[in-house]
Amino acid sequence: MRRSNRRPPDPLFLKMLRALLRSGFALHPLGVTLSLLATTACTSRPATAPRPSPDAATRRTWPAIPRADGPLTIRVQYPSTGALIAARDSTFLLGTVNDGGATLTVNGAPVVVHPNGAFLAWVAMPPRARPVFELLATRPTGEPRRLSLPIRLPAERVPVDASRAPYFDTTSVQPRAGLAMRADEPVRVSVRLAAGARAELRPGACAAAMPPAVQPATPIRLQAAEGSEVASRELPSRLMRCGATLAVFGVGDTVAVTRPIAAIADGDSLGLVRVGVASSDSDEVVIARPVAGGTYKWFIIPGTVLRATGRQGDAVRVELDAGLDVWVDAGAVTNLSSSTSAPRRVVSNVRVVPGDGFVDLVMPMSARPAYRVESEGRTVRLTLHGVTGNTDIVWFQRADSLVRDLQWTNEANDRAVYTLQLERELFGWRAFWRGDAFVLRLRRTPRVDPARPLAGLRIAVDPGHPPIGSTGPTGLYEGVATLAIGERVQRLLVERGATPIMTRTTAAPVALGDRPIMARRADAHAFVSIHLNAKPDGVNPNLNNGSGTYYFQPSGAGLARAIQSRLLVNLGLHDEGTWFDNLAVVRNPWIPSVLVEGAYVIVPEQEAALRTPEFQEAYALAIVEGLEAWFRTVAAAAARP
Repeated sequence: MRRSNRRPPDPLFLKMLRALLRSGFALHPLGVTLSLLATTACTSRPATAPRPSPDAATRRTWPAIPRADGPLTIRVQYPSTGALIAARDSTFLLGTVNDGGATLTVNGAPVVVHPNGAFLAWVAMPPRARPVFELLATRPTGEPRRLSLPIRLPAERVPVDASRAPYFDTTSVQPRAGLAMRADEPVRVSVRLAAGARAELRPGACAAAMPPAVQPATPIRLQAAEGSEVASRELPSRLMRCGATLAVFGVGDTVAVTRPIAAIADGDSLGLVRVGVASSDSDEVVIARPVAGGTYKWFIIPGTVLRATGRQGDAVRVELDAGLDVWVDAGAVTNLSSSTSAPRRVVSNVRVVPGDGFVDLVMPMSARPAYRVESEGRTVRLTLHGVTGNTDIVWFQRADSLVRDLQWTNEANDRAVYTLQLERELFGWRAFWRGDAFVLRLRRTPRVDPARPLAGLRIAVDPGHPPIGSTGPTGLYEGVATLAIGERVQRLLVERGATPIMTRTTAAPVALGDRPIMARRADAHAFVSIHLNAKPDGVNPNLNNGSGTYYFQPSGAGLARAIQSRLLVNLGLHDEGTWFDNLAVVRNPWIPSVLVEGAYVIVPEQEAALRTPEFQEAYALAIVEGLEAWFRTVAAAAARP
């Protein structure tokens, strides 16, 4: 299933699910309502056109879809009754009529029925006045079958009435309460107005006490772009330190309708916070983002003390150093006493300590730092935020074949950069706090025999789902198919001399975040998560489907391309490409990791193929052959001087 765990229901659910899955939280399956089975399907980015088909030399022919001649029934796997569908003009339904000889219409439009009774309908959205899909199944003899499937549509935006107050959409006023920002930080003030209305911002009483040079000319007019109903303006947050008033005038009015705007707190006065709770579990991290609610980018060691500089809803902004702020979840932050002093982190002497399969860079300092690790070729760049470098001695404790040299510089007063030159490309890394030192652990490249590239290696095999997961038109659950494929990968790996590490071997759920941790603790040399794909509402899966592979860390890029190339040959589906994607199961930098979406379980032909041993074996073989090809390149790179 695409993106580790997703389904194509209403966009509100998708938005929530994306956030949860990117965080690595475990989720529970949805229930069943009114005999319409709720489906959980992986969703990929919408595509606007189908990918080109594989050429004739690589296209595969799979066993014919078996014929179904059961009692005529209509079972809709997706959408469920009452689902919120936000598609613009068309969307899809999938399910079965249990008879390959039946005909089917949805709201009068004919739908292809496959020999096994499965259907994947691409139909126009029903009218807003009656948001219902009417399904009619017939066959030459017997009574027809009907099913009414009501859905929900997003509420229409209610126009602002220009004939009476308040002349504006009261839910559209920005900014909202709960903000804390720096004094000069720009804040967008905006409101949706009725046609012809105008809006002004009147700063609070404390603006009068500002120095003349920064006092605003009042009132401050909010401007709407031509053709827009939203009036807005960016203003420094200090103008709203003690609140402000939004004044809106109707057409020709001289008396305004006013609304108070909540005060914006001083972000610089928030003080020190502890991010996360210090723990002996080195796999625990706190996620930091470039914007509130944005994508994952930094991974902070729990217990790190930083200065808070802002607040926005459920997110707190913290300062990694004077030149970089990031956002963390407010629930991960503990406010410290105002008497607490900010840690002064200085790195003096450094030790390079070889271990079994790795080398540790040990950097004693007074407190946990925020950090960033970047690698390119044989160069590793470690940035320590809120840290001053003062390293006089680097002690290479024993002869070692990985770290060749280490240099450092202070890019700023509170940002130290340590650059390592390696004898060969970095295979993986980890960062953690131990005792009174920050440790960067560099992983050695395993020994690989080009003739038997998987022999002696540990490969983590992750059959995707449960919890959640996709369900095909005739009821094939993604977690069942991925486990069958995973078991075949397991057998093929053993035949090639590898040790497979299975993240699950039964139908019992395994939490999303636990899977890469299991692989790391087993010291796996590669991690492959097996999934089946789907599309979100409003994207035609009949045209947009195929095979795709995903990675996040640079170490996974080559492995993703190697597996993707074998998928195209072995399965013969459209090439959906290789993707960089911020997925929970492929973030671990210790292990080259990929997530594979070999086929679409919601497409009837592919669902039917996925039930066959031949297709399952071909999918599994593509993964193993991709692993072999990639580890051969690892061996070749290690052999280069």
